[in-house]
Amino acid sequence: MKTRYFGQSATPVSAMGLGCMSFIGFYGAADDVESLRVLQRALDLGVTFWDTANAYGNGKSESLLGRFFAENPGSREKVFLASKFGISRTPEGGRLIDNSPEHLVASLDASLKRLGVEKIDLYYLHRLSTEIPVEETVAAMAKQVAAGKIGAIGLSEVAPDTVRRAHAVHPIAAVQSEYSLWSRGPELGLIDVCREISATLVAFSPLGRGYFGGELSDLESMPPSEFRRVNPRFQPLNWERNLVWLKRFLRLAAEWNMAPATVALAWVLAKAPHIVPIPGTRMLAHLEQDAAAGNIELSAAQMAEIERILPAGFAAGERYNAAQWINVERYG
Repeated sequence: MKTRYFGQSATPVSAMGLGCMSFIGFYGAADDVESLRVLQRALDLGVTFWDTANAYGNGKSESLLGRFFAENPGSREKVFLASKFGISRTPEGGRLIDNSPEHLVASLDASLKRLGVEKIDLYYLHRLSTEIPVEETVAAMAKQVAAGKIGAIGLSEVAPDTVRRAHAVHPIAAVQSEYSLWSRGPELGLIDVCREISATLVAFSPLGRGYFGGELSDLESMPPSEFRRVNPRFQPLNWERNLVWLKRFLRLAAEWNMAPATVALAWVLAKAPHIVPIPGTRMLAHLEQDAAAGNIELSAAQMAEIERILPAGFAAGERYNAAQWINVERYG
């Protein structure tokens, strides 16, 4: 697995990361034993940038990683570990955004305990509050860096101006945003601002929530509670339109004798050297396809052909519905 330098440091991280939200059943039923196998295989393949959050299953994803570290001595030292705070649940199950210093400390200590570690390498502000300035939250996070509980500070789903304001308080090492062939928003300034401040752009959902895997066809097979059942791009009319584009991409991947997921991830990696995608999976076969992209370099001609058949803005439907857009900064 090739590596990339992380943030302002000379720390090498795997060019391909692993998102750990799928382990909680967000995109279908997950099995802990199989998830642990995925984690072990990720290590074997050199996929060592692992991304989780306290909000993933109310701590379940973090606890699973903590179990893996405990059962596999020496594994923690091989992993660049990222987690997040800022999203919590009300007693009724609703989502609560809390960026307060008090919530930061409580969330961080709880995450450290679940993970069974003394330090988290990268800690993100998961969502912005409309009540607390980002400068105040980052200043509180900087105290945790000084205390040795976190190594670096990241932001998630923010606009370029917010990144600059936060970076003026303390170096921002990473910014996480949805980025894929059908979600090109970061090209409207976020990739550039990360380059300006020497931050890593961490691309989540780089496979379009499974779209570019090429295996999703029957939307009705999804559980009613699954995220994609209420996501605009997976609604019947939009999905029919998006399938037309997908079939073109699948034919291209077949011509190149590569899995479509491998091609889609290789495209993300080729867009800039400071981007690290974090596809999530709970399946070993998918992990193998994802990891393969970390060792592929697409030619300029291949990049041009991909973008010819899938031009920016091709996707039918927005990437979030109205409720999902809450506390996500739009820009551009």
